[in-house]
Amino acid sequence: MASGASLESRKRELREAMHELPGPSPSQSEAACSLLAALPRLAGARCIALFASLPGEPSTRSLFDSLRSQERRCLLPRTTDSRQLEFCEVPGWEDLRSGRYGVSEPPEGSVVVPLEDADVVVVPGVAFDASGGRLGRGGGYYDRALACLEGPFVVGLALEAQVVEEVPRGELDQLVDAVVTERRILSRER
Repeated sequence: MASGASLESRKRELREAMHELPGPSPSQSEAACSLLAALPRLAGARCIALFASLPGEPSTRSLFDSLRSQERRCLLPRTTDSRQLEFCEVPGWEDLRSGRYGVSEPPEGSVVVPLEDADVVVVPGVAFDASGGRLGRGGGYYDRALACLEGPFVVGLALEAQVVEEVPRGELDQLVDAVVTERRILSRER
Protein backbone atom coordinates (compact mmCIF):
# COMPACT_ATOMS: atom_id res chain seq x y z
CA MET A 1 0.00 0.00 0.00
CA ALA A 2 1.22 3.46 -0.88
CA SER A 3 0.55 6.68 0.99
CA GLY A 4 -0.27 10.35 0.46
CA ALA A 5 0.26 12.28 -2.72
CA SER A 6 2.24 9.49 -4.37
CA LEU A 7 -0.75 7.16 -3.98
CA GLU A 8 -3.17 9.63 -5.56
CA SER A 9 -0.79 10.45 -8.40
CA ARG A 10 -0.23 6.73 -9.10
CA LYS A 11 -3.99 6.16 -9.16
CA ARG A 12 -4.53 9.14 -11.46
CA GLU A 13 -1.81 7.92 -13.86
CA LEU A 14 -3.30 4.42 -13.97
CA ARG A 15 -6.82 5.79 -14.57
CA GLU A 16 -5.50 7.91 -17.44
CA ALA A 17 -3.72 4.92 -18.99
CA MET A 18 -6.82 2.73 -18.67
CA HIS A 19 -9.07 5.35 -20.24
CA GLU A 20 -6.95 5.04 -23.40
CA LEU A 21 -8.06 1.42 -23.85
CA PRO A 22 -10.72 0.62 -26.43
CA GLY A 23 -14.11 -0.39 -25.08
CA PRO A 24 -15.21 -4.01 -25.07
CA SER A 25 -16.61 -5.64 -28.15
CA PRO A 26 -19.94 -7.46 -27.75
CA SER A 27 -18.07 -10.78 -27.96
CA GLN A 28 -15.68 -9.73 -25.16
CA SER A 29 -18.60 -8.72 -22.93
CA GLU A 30 -20.38 -11.98 -23.69
CA ALA A 31 -17.26 -14.06 -22.99
CA ALA A 32 -16.62 -12.30 -19.66
CA CYS A 33 -20.25 -12.72 -18.57
CA SER A 34 -20.21 -16.39 -19.62
CA LEU A 35 -17.16 -17.04 -17.45
CA LEU A 36 -18.79 -15.14 -14.61
CA ALA A 37 -22.00 -17.17 -14.96
CA ALA A 38 -19.94 -20.37 -14.78
CA LEU A 39 -18.48 -19.48 -11.37
CA PRO A 40 -19.65 -22.04 -8.77
CA ARG A 41 -20.43 -19.19 -6.34
CA LEU A 42 -22.78 -17.65 -8.91
CA ALA A 43 -24.40 -20.97 -9.81
CA GLY A 44 -25.89 -21.30 -6.33
CA ALA A 45 -26.61 -17.61 -5.76
CA ARG A 46 -30.24 -16.58 -5.33
CA CYS A 47 -29.56 -12.83 -5.03
CA ILE A 48 -26.90 -11.11 -7.16
CA ALA A 49 -25.87 -7.46 -7.11
CA LEU A 50 -24.81 -6.25 -10.56
CA PHE A 51 -24.05 -2.88 -12.12
CA ALA A 52 -25.36 -1.18 -15.24
CA SER A 53 -22.30 -0.78 -17.43
CA LEU A 54 -20.83 2.50 -18.54
CA PRO A 55 -19.08 2.84 -21.92
CA GLY A 56 -15.77 1.01 -21.70
CA GLU A 57 -17.09 -1.61 -19.25
CA PRO A 58 -18.26 -5.12 -20.13
CA SER A 59 -22.02 -5.08 -20.64
CA THR A 60 -24.00 -6.81 -17.89
CA ARG A 61 -27.36 -6.67 -19.68
CA SER A 62 -27.36 -10.25 -21.00
CA LEU A 63 -26.24 -11.61 -17.62
CA PHE A 64 -29.04 -9.67 -15.90
CA ASP A 65 -31.60 -11.02 -18.38
CA SER A 66 -30.32 -14.58 -17.91
CA LEU A 67 -30.45 -14.35 -14.11
CA ARG A 68 -33.94 -12.86 -14.15
CA SER A 69 -35.15 -15.62 -16.53
CA GLN A 70 -34.00 -18.08 -13.83
CA GLU A 71 -36.12 -16.13 -11.32
CA ARG A 72 -33.11 -14.95 -9.37
CA ARG A 73 -33.14 -11.61 -7.57
CA CYS A 74 -30.99 -8.91 -9.16
CA LEU A 75 -29.95 -5.78 -7.31
CA LEU A 76 -28.55 -2.70 -9.02
CA PRO A 77 -27.05 0.37 -7.37
CA ARG A 78 -28.13 3.96 -7.35
CA THR A 79 -26.33 6.90 -5.81
CA THR A 80 -27.76 8.86 -2.92
CA ASP A 81 -27.39 12.52 -2.02
CA SER A 82 -24.96 11.46 0.72
CA ARG A 83 -22.53 9.96 -1.87
CA GLN A 84 -23.44 6.37 -1.00
CA LEU A 85 -24.68 3.48 -3.09
CA GLU A 86 -27.96 1.83 -2.22
CA PHE A 87 -28.99 -1.36 -3.95
CA CYS A 88 -32.50 -1.99 -5.22
CA GLU A 89 -34.20 -5.05 -6.61
CA VAL A 90 -34.94 -4.55 -10.29
CA PRO A 91 -37.50 -6.73 -12.08
CA GLY A 92 -36.48 -5.71 -15.62
CA TRP A 93 -33.71 -3.79 -17.34
CA GLU A 94 -36.30 -1.50 -18.88
CA ASP A 95 -37.12 -0.26 -15.36
CA LEU A 96 -33.75 1.50 -15.09
CA ARG A 97 -33.54 5.27 -15.50
CA SER A 98 -30.65 7.61 -16.20
CA GLY A 99 -29.27 8.76 -12.86
CA ARG A 100 -26.33 10.78 -11.62
CA TYR A 101 -23.30 10.78 -13.90
CA GLY A 102 -25.38 9.24 -16.71
CA VAL A 103 -25.41 5.80 -15.07
CA SER A 104 -28.55 3.73 -15.50
CA GLU A 105 -30.01 3.01 -12.07
CA PRO A 106 -33.22 1.95 -10.34
CA PRO A 107 -35.84 4.73 -10.25
CA GLU A 108 -36.99 6.55 -7.14
CA GLY A 109 -39.44 4.46 -5.18
CA SER A 110 -37.60 1.19 -5.84
CA VAL A 111 -37.31 -1.14 -2.87
CA VAL A 112 -33.89 -0.80 -1.21
CA VAL A 113 -32.31 -4.13 -0.23
CA PRO A 114 -29.33 -4.40 2.16
CA LEU A 115 -26.24 -5.40 0.17
CA GLU A 116 -25.63 -8.12 2.80
CA ASP A 117 -28.66 -9.94 1.31
CA ALA A 118 -26.71 -10.57 -1.89
CA ASP A 119 -24.86 -13.87 -2.28
CA VAL A 120 -22.58 -12.40 -4.96
CA VAL A 121 -21.71 -8.76 -5.64
CA VAL A 122 -20.35 -7.96 -9.11
CA VAL A 123 -18.45 -4.67 -9.29
CA PRO A 124 -16.96 -2.55 -12.07
CA GLY A 125 -13.49 -1.06 -12.02
CA VAL A 126 -10.98 0.82 -14.09
CA ALA A 127 -8.21 -1.67 -13.26
CA PHE A 128 -7.71 -4.84 -11.20
CA ASP A 129 -4.80 -7.02 -10.12
CA ALA A 130 -4.42 -10.71 -9.24
CA SER A 131 -4.32 -9.88 -5.50
CA GLY A 132 -7.87 -8.53 -5.62
CA GLY A 133 -6.84 -4.89 -5.90
CA ARG A 134 -9.43 -2.70 -7.59
CA LEU A 135 -9.14 0.84 -8.92
CA GLY A 136 -12.47 2.60 -9.36
CA ARG A 137 -13.32 5.89 -11.00
CA GLY A 138 -12.26 7.87 -7.93
CA GLY A 139 -15.51 8.61 -6.10
CA GLY A 140 -15.11 5.85 -3.51
CA TYR A 141 -18.74 4.70 -3.89
CA TYR A 142 -17.98 0.98 -4.13
CA ASP A 143 -15.24 1.12 -1.50
CA ARG A 144 -17.75 2.61 0.97
CA ALA A 145 -20.42 0.07 0.01
CA LEU A 146 -18.04 -2.89 0.39
CA ALA A 147 -16.28 -1.70 3.55
CA CYS A 148 -18.61 -3.39 6.04
CA LEU A 149 -19.50 -6.38 3.90
CA GLU A 150 -18.54 -9.82 5.20
CA GLY A 151 -20.86 -12.38 3.64
CA PRO A 152 -21.18 -11.88 -0.11
CA PHE A 153 -18.56 -13.03 -2.60
CA VAL A 154 -17.28 -9.93 -4.43
CA VAL A 155 -16.27 -10.25 -8.11
CA GLY A 156 -14.72 -7.64 -10.36
CA LEU A 157 -15.86 -7.82 -13.99
CA ALA A 158 -13.32 -6.45 -16.46
CA LEU A 159 -11.49 -6.86 -19.72
CA GLU A 160 -8.18 -8.69 -19.77
CA ALA A 161 -6.48 -5.40 -20.72
CA GLN A 162 -7.66 -3.93 -17.39
CA VAL A 163 -5.69 -6.47 -15.35
CA VAL A 164 -2.40 -4.90 -14.31
CA GLU A 165 0.56 -6.10 -12.24
CA GLU A 166 -0.37 -3.98 -9.22
CA VAL A 167 -3.19 -1.58 -8.43
CA PRO A 168 -2.07 1.23 -6.07
CA ARG A 169 -4.04 0.81 -2.83
CA GLY A 170 -4.69 2.82 0.27
CA GLU A 171 -6.21 1.64 3.54
CA LEU A 172 -9.78 2.52 2.47
CA ASP A 173 -9.55 0.63 -0.83
CA GLN A 174 -11.51 -2.63 -0.70
CA LEU A 175 -10.35 -5.89 -2.30
CA VAL A 176 -12.42 -8.19 -4.48
CA ASP A 177 -12.44 -11.97 -4.05
CA ALA A 178 -12.09 -12.69 -7.77
CA VAL A 179 -11.68 -10.93 -11.10
CA VAL A 180 -13.36 -12.26 -14.22
CA THR A 181 -12.29 -11.19 -17.70
CA GLU A 182 -13.17 -12.48 -21.15
CA ARG A 183 -10.21 -14.89 -20.88
CA ARG A 184 -9.85 -16.05 -17.27
CA ILE A 185 -10.84 -16.02 -13.64
CA LEU A 186 -8.36 -14.73 -11.05
CA SER A 187 -9.21 -15.72 -7.48
CA ARG A 188 -7.58 -14.67 -4.26
CA GLU A 189 -7.68 -16.40 -0.91
CA ARG A 190 -10.08 -14.75 1.53
